[in-house]
Amino acid sequence: MAKTALVTGATGLLGRQVVQALNRADWAVVGTGFSRANPPTILKANLSEAAQISSILSEVNPAVVVHCAANRYPDQCDLDPEGARRLNVEATKHLAEETSKAGIFLIYISTDYVFPGKPGKAPYESDAEPEPTNLYGQTKLDGEKAILAATKETNLGVVLRVPVLYGKADAAKESAVNVLMDALWKSQEKGAQVKVDDWAQRYPTNTEDVARVCVDISLKYLESREDLDKMPKILQFSSEDRMTKYEICQTFAEIMGLPIDGVVADNAGNDSNSSVQRPYDTHLSTKTLKDIGIDVRTQDFKAWWRWEMKAFRK
Repeated sequence: MAKTALVTGATGLLGRQVVQALNRADWAVVGTGFSRANPPTILKANLSEAAQISSILSEVNPAVVVHCAANRYPDQCDLDPEGARRLNVEATKHLAEETSKAGIFLIYISTDYVFPGKPGKAPYESDAEPEPTNLYGQTKLDGEKAILAATKETNLGVVLRVPVLYGKADAAKESAVNVLMDALWKSQEKGAQVKVDDWAQRYPTNTEDVARVCVDISLKYLESREDLDKMPKILQFSSEDRMTKYEICQTFAEIMGLPIDGVVADNAGNDSNSSVQRPYDTHLSTKTLKDIGIDVRTQDFKAWWRWEMKAFRK
């Protein structure tokens, strides 16, 4: 009989790929969504309601839950801090408590933004001291603490930190990387001057790669069920492609054969008056994943985008 998995946030940028990866690995997969729910494969759920979490877990009875649902936009978190905390922390806490009681293994998707990213400090190992620079990072760190506390006795929970993601998107705005292709096209308009950050170091990672790692972690930890107390509780995955957003635009311009004159490199860094302070370099070490035998190779950024945009060179 096929193993069953539940994916929260299954209609989102990462969740869609996790569902596909599990399906390809012959899992029976059920997802949750809210505005884009599509029963019976994508159940409508408000994860802020503890009773709904319990009901769905009872209905689906999964072996694994991959918790992708989150408010992952730093600016939105600052605009609605209570809503961000409800989803990123409280819903995660309820989910972890319920999965732990039911003997279900839980993967919590977290972020590199739990780290301060000060110059010269990266890469960060999984046991490095977190120190978020903004509310989004703090809520995700609090979510990490909630899952690890709730699963302390059962060892049925792990944190998987990932950096900025790109991949197949329903809309470019789903990804802070994909949206830069729109910025490049906007810069082609007459007189356009599109300002793009050229300060923060980013490590864009493909959602298909993260999804594959989620499947590999699920299998590894289920196979190690008798020794879960010896398995690491915090894992990290990232590409090694280091680029600023401006350098990503440069790559896109090369792929598309477009001039980049209308894109203006912004080297100023954080605005000290802004409520959202972004870290400089939060590169994640993947050593812990490698230590347990998980493949950490990633797709080539430029090659993926050439294929995606059908921009082949003769």
